[in-house]
Amino acid sequence: MDFALTEEQKMLQDMAKNFAEGEIAPYVDEDEEKHHWRKEIYDKMAELGFFGFSIDEEYGGNGMGFVEGALAIEQVSKVHTSWRMAFNMQDWGPALTIQKFGTDEQKKEYIPKFVSGEYIGNFAMTEPDYGSDVAGMKCRADDKGDYLLVNGAKVFATNGTVVTHGLLYVKTDKDAGAKGVTCLIMDYSLPGITRKKMTEKVGLWASDTGEITFEDVKVPKELVLGDINKGFSICMTQLNATRLGCAAGALGLSGACLEASIQYAKERNQFGQPIGKYQLIQQQIADMKMEHEALAALVYKAAWLKDHNLPNVMETSMAKLFSAKVAVHAANECMKLHGSYGYTTEYPCGRFLRDSKQFETLEGTSNMHTMIVANAALGFAQNRA
Repeated sequence: MDFALTEEQKMLQDMAKNFAEGEIAPYVDEDEEKHHWRKEIYDKMAELGFFGFSIDEEYGGNGMGFVEGALAIEQVSKVHTSWRMAFNMQDWGPALTIQKFGTDEQKKEYIPKFVSGEYIGNFAMTEPDYGSDVAGMKCRADDKGDYLLVNGAKVFATNGTVVTHGLLYVKTDKDAGAKGVTCLIMDYSLPGITRKKMTEKVGLWASDTGEITFEDVKVPKELVLGDINKGFSICMTQLNATRLGCAAGALGLSGACLEASIQYAKERNQFGQPIGKYQLIQQQIADMKMEHEALAALVYKAAWLKDHNLPNVMETSMAKLFSAKVAVHAANECMKLHGSYGYTTEYPCGRFLRDSKQFETLEGTSNMHTMIVANAALGFAQNRA
């Protein structure tokens, strides 16, 4: 594995950095205060090709893979973590999953529109009573011959009130557990769908989150992705991709915490010298730096393995699990290092801490990823590609 970035990768990294600092940073405070998802930022991301990583060029892909995608996510998340969600909602969620499991017609119809941003995407699996237990979901899709009749609800759906098309996981055999789950390419213009914005969140205030209710929604069978009752494996494959997006986002956030802490430690003076001269402050900085670099190694190793079609489930879960620990620790240390100012809105420490906590739950809780890593290490589960 080559640890040096190519010139093309460096250019992408710089482009993502410049975009985030130029197009996202000016609106962070306003969008946080208003819990606002900004369409013009989304459109610009699509225009720059940010939704085409790992997608075949015939469907509008940008010719780059997971490593490059992680580079872009890291830079965007470093400026505003809410916007790291867009990559998964368009690219490594719907587009890539349809590329892996869709028919030729589905690929041609949907992937280019997710990549171009014409369709605002998401994937919905979490329910009021079911999160980690995906196989236990209750949102039903009953076979009515020419169509499936969907009833139920999903919660914590990213892009929930703005989504136009996405992946919806439903139960088509209520007694079959994991063998009764089906994946649908959902068209959210269909009658019977209502959405409600969820604003009572600790963090991710500029990311749209919604509760979606389905009442007798008639979904044509041509919108089934893969086969009926085969959606659980599709879901797990999709999560193995989007979890890398989470880890790369946490890497960006930990980098933001580290940079803010270093800057403050140099500028803040106490007892006649910068606080960065004191050993306990240096201990905080050293720990944050080491954890950030260790996380980077895990994230980019998992991305590299994916790009080379090598087994990576354990490595991806390791990156996701460790990313949550690193992001939360970095945000907490950043606030402590800033002292009382860290507890004010004058500095971004509060936002860092609020946003960091998402990584312990989204795309699989830390407990779930601990089990995945342990079972793969012990040989109790296969470390798939």
